[in-house]
Amino acid sequence: MKISTATTSFFTVASVILSAGIASAQANSEKISHNANVANTTHGRVITTSVNSYMSPSNIANSHVMQPFSLVYFAYQGNLASQGIPSGKTLILQHQRGSVKAEDVVKAAVNAKRIPNQFLYNPNYLSEVDVQLTSLEKTFAH
Repeated sequence: MKISTATTSFFTVASVILSAGIASAQANSEKISHNANVANTTHGRVITTSVNSYMSPSNIANSHVMQPFSLVYFAYQGNLASQGIPSGKTLILQHQRGSVKAEDVVKAAVNAKRIPNQFLYNPNYLSEVDVQLTSLEKTFAH
């Protein structure tokens, strides 16, 4: 069975981004939080108890919710070109230069009816999209 170049590229990008996310998610064993939304365990690890607002029950029930990783990959593939978002390395370069921001990608996805309008005003979702765009930069910084 042959795997297409696009599928291989997707799995490569996904594995690098997920590896980076897993590495950065490891908590410092001595970290203690004073935030009410965070629970401290007896082992000193911090566990968040709040749910990201973009994953609220009302959004989960909505079948057209696109996670930040999927949205950025969707844009990278050129699926938001009709909304003015460049694809591939051009997307990465323009994000590095500041001419394409997370807000631009989210607005394009809203205009393309890929995600609900409320995500334009969700700082958590916008931040996650920015993290994913930055991960693409790190992945393809050769």
